[in-house]
Amino acid sequence: MNFTVKANLTDIISREIFPAEVSVVNRKIASIQRIDEQLDSYILPGFIDAHVHIESSMLVPSEFARIAVKHGTVGTISDPHEIANVLGISGVDYMIENARKVPFHFYFGAPSCVPATNFETAGAVIDADDINQLLNRKEIVYLAEMMNFPGVIYKDEEVLKKIDFAKKHNKPIDGHAPGLMGEGMKMYFDAGITTDHECFGHTEALEKLKHGVKIMIREGSAAKNFDSLIPLLKDYPDQIMFCCDDKHPDNLIESHINDHVKRALAAGYDLLDVLRAASYNVVKHYNLPIGLLQVGDNADFIEIDNPEDFNILKTYINGELVAENGRSFLQSVEAPIVNNFNCSLKQPSDFKIKNESDTIRVIEALDGQLITHEIHAQSLVKNGFAESNIDEDILKIAVVNRYNDAPVATAFIKNIGLKSGAIASCVAHDCHNIVVVGTNDSDICKAVNAIIKAKGGISLATETEELILELPIAGIMTDLPAEEVAELYIKLNQRAKELGSQLRAPYMSLSFMALLVIPELKLSDKGLFNGKSFEFTDVFVS
Repeated sequence: MNFTVKANLTDIISREIFPAEVSVVNRKIASIQRIDEQLDSYILPGFIDAHVHIESSMLVPSEFARIAVKHGTVGTISDPHEIANVLGISGVDYMIENARKVPFHFYFGAPSCVPATNFETAGAVIDADDINQLLNRKEIVYLAEMMNFPGVIYKDEEVLKKIDFAKKHNKPIDGHAPGLMGEGMKMYFDAGITTDHECFGHTEALEKLKHGVKIMIREGSAAKNFDSLIPLLKDYPDQIMFCCDDKHPDNLIESHINDHVKRALAAGYDLLDVLRAASYNVVKHYNLPIGLLQVGDNADFIEIDNPEDFNILKTYINGELVAENGRSFLQSVEAPIVNNFNCSLKQPSDFKIKNESDTIRVIEALDGQLITHEIHAQSLVKNGFAESNIDEDILKIAVVNRYNDAPVATAFIKNIGLKSGAIASCVAHDCHNIVVVGTNDSDICKAVNAIIKAKGGISLATETEELILELPIAGIMTDLPAEEVAELYIKLNQRAKELGSQLRAPYMSLSFMALLVIPELKLSDKGLFNGKSFEFTDVFVS
């Protein structure tokens, strides 16, 4: 592990670039010598995803790392919220144990909202005492996103206990406050919460920045906020971090935080400000031991060809070469199967909606956004039941409780775009029940039952076909290699588009239609939910 590297060193601490010979001894930066040579390549600190749910890649942590290092990523701030909603603390332990099997800097949070709300069924509960125990562990470096912002504002006792425990352990508290502004915003962040990755636009983020909040610019597979938020980097370079939040396997194969960096540089932003948002700001906020190319640091750095093309040549973690020229040297590792799937097969009649009014509330999905709108439409009635209206692109959506047998929750959604068939997934934030959208009850039922039989997956069904990517690990991840997962996922996405969907990522968008903490209208396994008033509402408008 002892070696030297000659390259143009990009020092984001002193904010200068100079030719240097860097000596690595026993996995650390032993010396940095300025040299008088013309050098082609550049070395700089490795990238860190400031907020990501590894589970959304459908890969276990070790497999996520195997792909991420090719893009120059050396670490993640990982919220194991998804698997915690399925398996509780044992799910968090699963992620930590698997992460230990590869040379990669995984830093996990204590999931603050399991379940995310009391308006849905999860597979586990993590209370304040559990949070205290988790935060006492060195592997847990922060309190993960506090999604229950009404609970903070209205001083829910259990919520405040979780925040107080984070303060007691001197660990940062991540935020989650989509659209929150004004006095409510002030009350929320004054409680001790320090970040937000849910800003919809420039005005909202600017108000939070002026309040001292660190803003994470998110560009994931579904939510894409980069273009609206990147101008903030110019005036608030010390308060900006880059994150993906949710990254599906096909997108992870293509890029990671390096995409944020390349786009920011192409837009003309200062190289050192951009690199600090991708590394330094994250290290300092979470007090991480990830190296920043300083003498005495862990040897965590990347080598690129030049700042203009920004091709990743090599990635080093703790002095080990883990990737070179698009090839990862990390190996896939065995991942044991754990699960929590206990519902019975369904019948088409389970998805019937008895008509009660001429007007229905409809979830309006927005491409590239997690937020939705509530719109009203005329119900299409056949034999006394409200049905999908394919011509108006108003389709039936349902959420099936995966943890026990219960009545199916049903409603309507616009902008999924299917002209036939159904798509379903139990990668459905945050409780990971089964969410399905389709044009008819038969195909809807078929897509749901494919997932129930596999005890997890994403599926597509028509009258003549059935496709599924099985996800046996907690119903949300697989033990398959990333490349194989990406291939299967791309096939499902493409087939959904062939059936009429115009969404860039149909399954990723689908996975957020049960996420109640993101306004405006969503569907849980217990019913249609208004995320603004934080209460259930009726499908039919009286």
